Amino acid sequence: MTQARKPAPSDLSLVRQWFKSLQDCVQAVDYRAAYPLFAADMVAFGTFSDFVAGRDRVAREQWRNVWPTIRNFRWRLSGVKAIVSPDRLSAVGLAVWDSDGFHAGGARFDRRGRATVVFARKATGRPWVAVHTHMSLFKGTPGRSHGKFGGRAVKSPFGRANPAFGG
Repeated sequence: MTQARKPAPSDLSLVRQWFKSLQDCVQAVDYRAAYPLFAADMVAFGTFSDFVAGRDRVAREQWRNVWPTIRNFRWRLSGVKAIVSPDRLSAVGLAVWDSDGFHAGGARFDRRGRATVVFARKATGRPWVAVHTHMSLFKGTPGRSHGKFGGRAVKSPFGRANPAFGG
């Protein structure tokens, strides 16, 4: 994939919208609302599993081990970058996040990291769907947070269907 130009503003806007939608789901600890943001056959690298295939497994092995243990998760949305394919049907999004982690004794720590997300869609102008994620903490950040927080439902930006793939 070569990138000879800046991404179209609408493509970058939809990448940022994806990150904002995921942020809302993480803050609410709402796994189901996040499902439409990801392809069912996605592949991820993460903290708790080296290599995870399938959205259900990612939710079980990654999201459920992180989301309810942190607070104030937020992407640095103005700094989100995107590399978009010439046909505008695939992209890579790059972003940095900040959040509050908690030591076993309850003390708060800065929990910062970065993500690379590979996106796909069937038509330009449609929302992006993540087919791969790689999220990692910045060097020196504790690998586990010990908070215990419940969740609240958020309205998925896509409803139950996955519009990027015609669902």
